[in-house]
Amino acid sequence: MKPILTLTMNPTIDVGASVPKVFPDHKLRCTGLRRDPGGGGINVCRALRQLGGEAIACYVAGGPSGEMLAALLDGEKLDHRGIPIAGSTRENFTADEEETGHQFRFVLPGPQLSAEEWQGCLDTIAATEPRPDYLVTSGSLPSGVPDDFYGRLAQTLRPHGVRVIADTSGAPLAAAVRAGVFLIKPSLREMRALTGEPLTSDAEQDAAALRLVVSGQCEVVVVSLGAAGALLATRDGCERFVSPEVEVRSRVGAGDSMVAGIALTLARGGSVREAVRFGLASGAAAVMTAGTELCRREDAERLFRQMPA
Repeated sequence: MKPILTLTMNPTIDVGASVPKVFPDHKLRCTGLRRDPGGGGINVCRALRQLGGEAIACYVAGGPSGEMLAALLDGEKLDHRGIPIAGSTRENFTADEEETGHQFRFVLPGPQLSAEEWQGCLDTIAATEPRPDYLVTSGSLPSGVPDDFYGRLAQTLRPHGVRVIADTSGAPLAAAVRAGVFLIKPSLREMRALTGEPLTSDAEQDAAALRLVVSGQCEVVVVSLGAAGALLATRDGCERFVSPEVEVRSRVGAGDSMVAGIALTLARGGSVREAVRFGLASGAAAVMTAGTELCRREDAERLFRQMPA
């Protein structure tokens, strides 16, 4: 398996709990409290481990919550490298309403990074040895970090043969595409924002994804279509894949699990088609689990075997 490095610029401690019913202006007494290390790249790394692979999680961290994040990663026996910052690592909170099955997700802002801190992150990743074959840059950028951060990173690593998988949105995604990356995995909503087009039909979606590839801005586009599956665009053309039908318990971590499945398959030498299929299976496996739990290997592999080749 080729080495994979994940980068999380805005990590979090994901706090999850259950509550019988959500009422305004009342104390809501929760049960089933759990804390998990979180943030895009960290979740990709955790999901990779769940799927039977390995990766190194690189992330910024600061304050007592940053120390707790490192302890949680140690507890999961993940290979991780924290880059210290002055601000405190954020926390997010997810509440499952037992009466309705609804899930409430509260996403808190992250710390602000100085120019010296985010430049230090660039330098640290660029100097990582041994160099990874794949770098997964996943999640939002914290305040103070320029929108083209992922793009700068891709340009720095391209001469060394590192393939960047960018899973982000908005201006950071647009900047990464302009700089040129190996693979992007936008949702349909993120794809519309990226292209500035409504993309209401399959033909419009196919054409937009293919233009990104033909223009040389990325080699692979995987558009996540939610329950409808995924659209794959490469220089060989476009293809759609149907997602496995499963009972939805929580959507937390589904996108990160999909990226993990894609990255793992590619690192093992699989084809892009196979990677997208296993990515969909991994994402579907994630929604089968409750709260902040990610995919389970046995579920992902079973769903993958059931999917059309």
